[in-house]
Formats: sequence, structure tokens, C-alpha cells
Amino acid sequence: MSYFNDFNNPQVAALPAHLKQFIVDQHYERYTPIDHAVWRYVMRQNYSYLKDVAYYPYIPGLEKAGLTIEKIPSLQEMNDALAKIGWGAVTVDGFIPPAAFMEYQAYRVLVIAADIRQLKHIEYTPAPDIIHESAGHAPIIADKDYHEYLSYFGSIGAKAMFSAQDFELYEAIRALSILKEMPDADETAIKNAEELVAYRQENIGEPSEMALLSRLHWWTVEYGLIGTLDNPKIYGAGLLSSIGESVTCMDSGIKKLPYTIDAINYSYDITKAQPQLFVTPTFQNLIDVLEAFADTMSFRRGGTYGLKKAVESKNICTAVYSSGLQVTGTFINFQTGENNEPVFIKTTGPTALAFNDKQIKGHGKDYHNDGFSSPVGKLKGHSAVLENMSSAELTDLGIEKGKRATLNFEYGVTVSGLIKNILSANGKIQLITFENCTVKNKNGELLFDPSWGIYDMAVGEKIISVFCGAADKEAFMEVAYKSTNKTHHTDYDFNTLELHKLYQQVRNRRHKGGDFGFLGNVWLRLQKNHHDDWLCALEILEILEHEEVEPLLAKEIRTFLEQKANNEPEYSKLISDGFYLIEHPVEQKLVV
Repeated sequence: MSYFNDFNNPQVAALPAHLKQFIVDQHYERYTPIDHAVWRYVMRQNYSYLKDVAYYPYIPGLEKAGLTIEKIPSLQEMNDALAKIGWGAVTVDGFIPPAAFMEYQAYRVLVIAADIRQLKHIEYTPAPDIIHESAGHAPIIADKDYHEYLSYFGSIGAKAMFSAQDFELYEAIRALSILKEMPDADETAIKNAEELVAYRQENIGEPSEMALLSRLHWWTVEYGLIGTLDNPKIYGAGLLSSIGESVTCMDSGIKKLPYTIDAINYSYDITKAQPQLFVTPTFQNLIDVLEAFADTMSFRRGGTYGLKKAVESKNICTAVYSSGLQVTGTFINFQTGENNEPVFIKTTGPTALAFNDKQIKGHGKDYHNDGFSSPVGKLKGHSAVLENMSSAELTDLGIEKGKRATLNFEYGVTVSGLIKNILSANGKIQLITFENCTVKNKNGELLFDPSWGIYDMAVGEKIISVFCGAADKEAFMEVAYKSTNKTHHTDYDFNTLELHKLYQQVRNRRHKGGDFGFLGNVWLRLQKNHHDDWLCALEILEILEHEEVEPLLAKEIRTFLEQKANNEPEYSKLISDGFYLIEHPVEQKLVV
């Protein structure tokens, strides 16, 4: 059956529309018997190995996340389990844009790629898959300190400035990950895709806030270690979900560095093993580093710095006045005064005004569809700040509804017109609306002409914050960037469908018991038509040796696997680890 995303889960239900657009149904029926065998192998290997090297809550966290060894989890099972710790889960189509991914975290929703890696990529895949997302991320979420960091990171990341180059790199990485998981992918196409990723990584220019945050995310959430440099434990999902790199990362050849804000200086390559990893002593240290970086970001710095980043990004951004008024639009220009602080801002195209992330009635993007402009700062010759003035102070200055007024701002901007309305909130003046209004700068340049219509002037001494995205995303109906490059779903040929049936027969025998004699026939068909297979053979051997039956058949299969491991080095570790799992079965408390 197809598992729909569970909007009964409170966290999932609270998602805004611009995030829900990425959600896809899980289509549980698409998982093949081979897919379930891949899941089972990885989970048994993880449980056997990671119990010693993973951060302690990993193993208990498997149960808390609704995960079992024997089968790929359904979304319903995960949501039922995650709801108990205040989280939810949704399935998506592969990589989604970093900004959207971060915002999901802020809403405490785990994003799970619905697909699963191919058998040939069982050790590691650069594509996000259900093993990485659920068996990697979900178990550690059970740790309160960690999931507080994860959701806080999301709230910071959701406001990060990103660039056109970020989107180009995202598209290149997504295209490569899709190609690598296509069974019949052309090697030349893969090589070209890898070169494009490398080119875009090398030519991204000055990294955006999102690019730098993505590095912190990579070196913590994906590839983080916790503990001491001499005895670290794994908590990063990329390591927890890679049965290859979770072992090699502990080698002395992989440099271990203390996790500090310096991690932003280390880029990463998703297609290769990491040359160094970062070790945090505690999860609190992760928050401390994140705080240090957040203090450098536009949403906290505001002013000229933030507006410059907004203009450079060419994306929908929001500037926040000290009065609390939020201006959402595409910023194309701003002017500064002698103190290098903004004195005038300008957007183009649909723009909206909001307060406390809620759009102000009558000031949506349909009304301000041609952009918005306004001065910033104090009135010339007045110590009192306009946004804080009382009704009496406004009257003394001639600022009243129905009267003409001329407002001269410091650094030369002049606004002159008939006052139509004055809007306040929380004791602060936020907006003054003029008719027949003229706006000029200190050089006499016309910034607004009376023929252009009504002029809404924002009020505020400073721009205290600038962040990417809309203040009121629902009202603005912000459409997050969404790739048109879809993941590949295979149409299986007759030979592969037969192999699926053989895996299913072994699976049925393991779960339901009964006669074991037919396993010899499964083995014969594997030898005749699927000589490259190793995992189904390993599962047959597991049943035979555990039940101590058919010793000659078991010996034949073991010999075949040993020869394959010797002759084909890429299978050597997988097969030897499989032998170890047969001899040292994992505890059955996690098995369905």
C-alpha cells in the first residue's frame, strides 16, 4: 500500500504550505524484497558494530524512532513513534533545497527520502535514502539535547541568505545523486555530473550564509563525532548510515579536529570519504558554535550589511525596521548616509508589509505589486525618534491625518504630502500613508512622484534585521525553489523480477518457518541465473547454519561466497561482515 504523510502528527500538521509542496507519498509497495534485504543487512551490521562506536542513545533510539531490523519502516510507524518525543516525519523525493530542509528541522519534522539505495551501493550512496534519513538521523533525535540543537539549527538556517550559486550547486548535486542511483546510468554521464559538481564547488565565489551553515550542518548533523579526540563516538547520520565509513572513520589516518567555528572553513565533497572529522565534547558546544556563527548573520546584524546581502542574493528577503515593521520583497537598491547606515530602501515587484510575521491587512503583494520604497532613520533636528513619538509630539510637528506635512530626515531624504493614515502597533508608529506625495534624496533625485499614487512610508530609526524569505510565508504564498529533476524509478526486467521472488521466498522462510528443503532450489536458481548475487546466498546460509541443517549445501554456499570475496575485492568486507553476523547474531529485541 501507499503510506500517505500523516497530518495527524502535530508537527507534520503544523507545516506551512510552501513546505508541504515537497512531500510525496511513501509508496511502500515499491520496496522490493531486495530492498528489504538491503535494509536488514545494514541494520544488523549497524546494530552489531555501532553499539560500540555510536553515541549511546543510538541503539535505544532505534526503538524510539519506530525502526526495526527486519523491514523498511513505514511512515505511519515512524510518525507514531516520533510523535512521542515531539517530532514528526515526511517522505520527499531525494534532495530538497537546503533552505527548505532547514525549515523542516525548525518545525521538528524529519525529512525522509522515500527511496532506498541499490544493493551495489549498500555501503554508501551520495543520494539521500530511507536508510540515511531514518536509520541515520532518527535514532539520535531521541536524545533531548541533540534534537534541541537540530530544531534550533533549523530555525537559524531558515533565515540564512543564499545565492544563485547555491541553487546551481544544489541542482548539480541532486542530478549526480539521481544518476548514481540509476541501475543503467551511463558512466560518461556520471563523470560529467561529477565534474559539474566539482566545478560549481570550486567556483561558488564567496560562500553565502547558507553555504557556510551547510558546512556546520555537514560536520555535525551528518558527519559529527562526540567525546574526546582519542575516544570519539559517532552521532552524525552520514556515518551512522554508512556501513563502510562508520568503520574507516575511526582509523588513525582520518584526522580528528576539535569542533569550533573554524569548521566553516572546511568544504566537503559528498562523493568521497571525508579526510577529517570534527569532535565536539558535548551537544551544548554545538549550540555555542552555532550561536557564534548566528551573530555574524544578516538576520542579527541588519543594517547596511544585511541589505547588501539581500541585494546580492536576488531572492525574496525581509528587512525589519526597529519599529517592528517587516518589508518583504526583492531588494534591488538602498542608499546610505554619512554614517554608512541605510537611509532609504527599495524593492522591486510584489512586496508585502508585516508585523510579528503576520501580514498587515491591505498591505499584501497584490497591493504593493510594483515594489516598495521608504526612508530609514530619524527626523532632522529632533532627538525623539519618530516611531516612539506620542500623539502630542506628532501634533507639534504637524503630523496629523488630513494635513499636509513635510518630513525632513537626517542625511537628506524628504517626504512631503497629505497624510491619509498613521498605523501603529505595540505603541510604535510603523507606517504613515500619504496622498499627492513627493520623495527626494539629498541630491534632489526624485524617489517617488505624486503621479505614482498612494505612498506608504515605513517608520523606523534602523534596519535591525534582514533575512531570506518572507515574514509571513503563508500570506505571501512564497513558492520555495523546487527542482524539476525527478528521481528515477526502475522498470524491472524479467530476470530481476525472478530474483525478487527468490529473495521473497528466503524472507518468507525466515519469518514463517516451515520446510527448508526448497532453499536448495532457490540456491540452484541463483547459481543458474543470478551468479553475481551474494546477499540472497548469504541469507540462505544464515538460515541453514542457524538451524544446523543441510550441512553440505551450507558448505557449498559458504565456499562460493569465500571465492567471491577473494576474486572480487569490492565484496570482500561485505561478505566477511555477513559471516560475522551469522556467527554473532544480533539481539532479537529489535526484530519484528
